[in-house]
Order: sequence, then structure tokens, then C-alpha cells
Amino acid sequence: MNTDKIIENLKKRGFEAVFAATKGEAVEKALSFMKEGSSVSWGGSVSIEDSGLLAKVKAGNFKLIDRDNAKTPEERAEIMRQGLTADNFLTSFNAVSEDGVLFNIDGNGNRVSAITFAAKSVVALVGINKIVPQESDLEKRALTVAAPLNAKRLKLSNEHDICATFVKTRICKPAGRIKIILVGEELGY
Repeated sequence: MNTDKIIENLKKRGFEAVFAATKGEAVEKALSFMKEGSSVSWGGSVSIEDSGLLAKVKAGNFKLIDRDNAKTPEERAEIMRQGLTADNFLTSFNAVSEDGVLFNIDGNGNRVSAITFAAKSVVALVGINKIVPQESDLEKRALTVAAPLNAKRLKLSNEHDICATFVKTRICKPAGRIKIILVGEELGY
């Protein structure tokens, strides 16, 4: 797998893309994309948690929009709506093709809504394990690898409960709004 070529292909599609050899390097690059004092929210992402990015953001000087602070389901939904328009939205992708196409499935739609339009800037950490050879392989990886593991993590009886919305992103508009940090280690699922 040629990571330089993948980065080049992502850039051709308008994504801001960089390679980080390690999770630690990826976290530092992600933080460099965000201004101190700016608002930050995130979708459910094992990648941003396991990398340490979420802990660094919570310890940093940012305005957090954190749905986990909600006391009721209604309050949680409202915080998730506020998070859509954050200055920075942290996430990952379920799959990325070598030619630079992104793919996500989502249960509630908050993640994909922020990614496709609402957030001012999207910062995504993508482990090398999420790269697939072709665009035609994206959905298969999401459904056979990411969905079952996420369903298990969330203690859902049916993995299809988290497969409500499918989004394939082929071009970044406006250019540079979505920042992809390709990590040279396995990260998330």
C-alpha cells in the first residue's frame, strides 16, 4: 500500500490530507488544525478515543460540545444538534479507498450531517486498517468490519441498528474543509 499515493489522491479530491506514522503524531497534527478557544464536538469514534485525541481536546483550551454531559435523552439530542455546527468536528471514517473516496455509516445521522455540511471544519483520524483498494470495496468493509464491531461495543442486539444512513464522500467542498490524517497504525474499526 502506497500511503503517499493515497494522500495525493485525497488532495486531488479537495481534502486536506497528511500522513502520520503514529497515533501520537496524528494527535499532534489534529490539534494543529484547531485554534485555541474554538468549539469542538465529535461523533462516536473509537479512533479519536483510542488515539488519545479526545482526552487532549478535553484537557485543552476549547469550547466543548459534549453530548456525554447530558442528563436526559432529549438534552443529549439537543447537544448533538449543537455539535453539528461546531468550529471543529472530530471523527473517523469506516473506510477510505486508495483513490481517495470516504465512506461512513451512521445510526443517528449526527456524524454524517456534521461531515457532509454542518461543521466548519472536520478533522478525521483514519487508521491504515481502514484503507480498501477500490471505491467498490467501501461499503463492504463498513458493513462487515465496522458495523459488527461498533454494534458489539454499543451493546446493540442487531448490527443493522447502526446502519441507518450511508454516506460516500467523493469530493470535498469547499476544498480543505475535511482534513484527513492517515495514521500508519491500526486505529479504530
